[in-house]
Amino acid sequence: MSQGSVSFKDVTVDFTQEEWQQLDSAQKALYRDVMLENYCHFVSVGFHMTKPDMIRKLEQGKELWTTGRIFPSRSYLGESV
Repeated sequence: MSQGSVSFKDVTVDFTQEEWQQLDSAQKALYRDVMLENYCHFVSVGFHMTKPDMIRKLEQGKELWTTGRIFPSRSYLGESV
């Protein structure tokens, strides 16, 4: 059985502001760790992409919220909307 390639979009999760606010600090830390680890795995196997803003923000411990979703457009994945 052939499996298609995986994109960074396939391994990302975004939350509504309400969903994000319901997470406790341990859950938010787990999210941060998993997203950064996923990005590192993609880079380590040769996936070439500009570092997404959300990864920069996670690395710097900055707030992810700018609008109604953590990621207001799919452009953070290198896609046009």
